[in-house]
Amino acid sequence: MSSTAITHSHTGAALSRYRWLVLFACWASFTLTSVDRSTWGPASLFVGDSLAVPLASLGAFATAYYVGYVASNACSGFLSDAFGGRIVLTVSLLGAGVAMMTFGSATSPVVGIAIQAVVGLFAGADYAAGVRLITSWFRPTELGLSLGIFVTATSIGTAVANLVVPALIESSGWRTSYHLFGGISVALAIVLFFTVRPGPLLGELDDQSGKTKKKPNLVALLKNRDLLLTCLAGLCGFWGLYGFVTWSNALMIKGHGLGSQVTGVVVAIFAISAVAAKPVIGFVSDRFFHGARKKPIIALFGMFSVILILFGTLDTATAFLWAAPFLGVAAYGWSPLIVSLVPRLVPAWVTGAASGVANAIWQVGSILAPMAVGAVFAATGSFAAAFITLAAGPALGMVVMFFVREGRPDAPIQTISPEEEQS
Repeated sequence: MSSTAITHSHTGAALSRYRWLVLFACWASFTLTSVDRSTWGPASLFVGDSLAVPLASLGAFATAYYVGYVASNACSGFLSDAFGGRIVLTVSLLGAGVAMMTFGSATSPVVGIAIQAVVGLFAGADYAAGVRLITSWFRPTELGLSLGIFVTATSIGTAVANLVVPALIESSGWRTSYHLFGGISVALAIVLFFTVRPGPLLGELDDQSGKTKKKPNLVALLKNRDLLLTCLAGLCGFWGLYGFVTWSNALMIKGHGLGSQVTGVVVAIFAISAVAAKPVIGFVSDRFFHGARKKPIIALFGMFSVILILFGTLDTATAFLWAAPFLGVAAYGWSPLIVSLVPRLVPAWVTGAASGVANAIWQVGSILAPMAVGAVFAATGSFAAAFITLAAGPALGMVVMFFVREGRPDAPIQTISPEEEQS
């Protein structure tokens, strides 16, 4: 073997190893912003008591967070395509960490709601940046597994928050949890800035090769029928998912008199069950269904809706603990599939923009669900009615997905524009 061949072999092996470091870095950032988001669930009642906020108004904090989160996602994908995932990832985590620490010192409900919007504004940027970086290192036939691992961050973040925050609240108050996780976020942001670099697969190295990147076109993205339907379906799924994450602790405490640590364990089991389910479901879709996403998403949406309704009929801690893992698999299992479906629907150079726009639309469900569930529970006092409200989201998402034209699932990500295809 020639020395040149050996050199290329060693370089390829190093790149292969390094891409897993990039995946881990993106995952770690997404995990921390997910912890930041999920801290509100177990802390909400205690924040409400501290700041004199009534139960029916607690949803305003979560809604403010998701307003910032949606706005960030709508822009961050374009910024990731323009400036690269590393810069956006670093700014996202750094800003979210500083805002978290600031919220931990808030003494006014109005100020607290405003700060939550700022937390969401920064935290929302890391999703599109992470997808952009991962798709620049992993080939289309590997995205089910790699993005499946990436999105375990949301469930791990929920689990960590629900296991750690109740204990921190009991020992030192709710403010400590915001100071702690905010500080960790800032430290990790600094590390990532000096660790991560873009990969070669989506043209992030075009500047070195003398090629000219095409600019993302929002109008063109919004004319993509299948992308829009996928966005709507995801919105319906996130209605159920983050409506549950936001309200489940408070609903179990107020509806059935459970303790905060018990409800924390229930939600943690719900989230932990998805840690294995996400990459496994993504791998199965890659390996045995040649990357098909549509039918598994429809099946998981149906399961999610049914189990939410059943969860609303339960009334004991034991029953909630047994149901939690099944709900977790159904609630989170569709997410790696819908995340990896988006890059197949758009040209390669707008992957970041499309992912950001899609997640922004998905998170509208996260904005609307806390308000809707809070209003239903405040009006009826019914635990079951609150969960029927949550179940309506994935049920509608299942219907919408029927109309998505997935195309040939094993085809590569598009590398020419729709205009070029037509000509």
